[in-house]
Amino acid sequence: MSLDTTTTPQETPVAPAPVADDSAAAPAPTAASPESEEAKPKRGRAKGSTAKKTRTVELTLTVTGTADGEWQAELKHGSKWVAQGLKIPASAVSRAAKELHEDLSIPIDEVINAAVEQQKAKVAALEAELEQAKQALAELDG
Repeated sequence: MSLDTTTTPQETPVAPAPVADDSAAAPAPTAASPESEEAKPKRGRAKGSTAKKTRTVELTLTVTGTADGEWQAELKHGSKWVAQGLKIPASAVSRAAKELHEDLSIPIDEVINAAVEQQKAKVAALEAELEQAKQALAELDG
């Protein structure tokens, strides 16, 4: 004979037998009838679907950039604007896209890299123009 200690038998509570009335010949019930169980208030959750209802939140984040590398963000919660026209650095856009998903970061990084190249070309042109202006100033002073 072995004793299973992992499970504990649960006893069903038995209502005490009512005092027999001499005029009543019906046997005393040993358990609560289904009708009396329905009348008692139940504890805990109401029976029904046990699946949790998920509440969705609609947030729309729009990030826009220019060819010059200027970026801004707008946030909308449902139909209400939370923030509009917030200036953000391109590096923050790149980092956020990498955190979200690779499919987002690749095209965004391509746009940012194109803007970087455009800005480098602009800097080179301005440096050349500055050098010409310095030479013209030296000739005038000369």
